[in-house]
Amino acid sequence: MTSPPHWLTLTSDPVPGAVDGHACRTRAAFFHEAARALDLPDYFGHNWDALLDCLRDLDQPALTVARADELLAEEDPRDLAILLEILAEREVPTTFAAAPERMPVLRTRLAAALP
Repeated sequence: MTSPPHWLTLTSDPVPGAVDGHACRTRAAFFHEAARALDLPDYFGHNWDALLDCLRDLDQPALTVARADELLAEEDPRDLAILLEILAEREVPTTFAAAPERMPVLRTRLAAALP
């Protein structure tokens, strides 16, 4: 990955109030945290299609993930690719943060997941 897409910012700075990638190593945990962080409606179905549908209904959603190098780490790598496809389709302003020493891991995971 030479540079992230325009909607994705990578940083090693602390990001307060963010979704914690360490707590979102599984899809179920991510959906729970995304529902909270993005204030998704109660009918959110906790799956990829439902996330896309809900993002279509939100005015200017934004997603910030701390320790993003661990996001969905216990899932098939395709799950991170699906999340990135959804965020790209809606051009959701997204910030992924990781400690400086973990940034190479994040960049490697993103390079494998981004088209």
